[in-house]
Amino acid sequence: MLKITDQITIEDWELTEQFVRSSGPGGQNVNKVSTAVELRFEAARSPNLPDPVKSRLRRIAGRKWTKEGAVVIQVEETRSQARNRDIARARLAEMIRRATERPKRRIPTKPTKGSQRRRLQAKKERGEVKALRGKVDGD
Repeated sequence: MLKITDQITIEDWELTEQFVRSSGPGGQNVNKVSTAVELRFEAARSPNLPDPVKSRLRRIAGRKWTKEGAVVIQVEETRSQARNRDIARARLAEMIRRATERPKRRIPTKPTKGSQRRRLQAKKERGEVKALRGKVDGD
């Protein structure tokens, strides 16, 4: 069981872990030991996540969100399988924690009178400069 907040916990059956071989350098050990972890959380089907949290999680997860509605996190930072597993679970928990926070509503503001006046003055000056670019009379 993975505890996210006081209200949200993820059961073990919702998570699937698959251990694969790490890429990159590591000598003979890298070819024999499967230390990299691929953590899969079926977020769309999870009964423990409210719908607004699911939609925010989808936006936060980005490319980690699959078409089936699962979040896939791959970790191959350390040479220890257990450590990589802990890192993956911590990343998932942090991602869900960020999704639980409701974003602040943006309150639209009006431009100030001074900024409107400055903008119109600048437009007028640009127009005058451009008006002076006309053809010159040869009188």
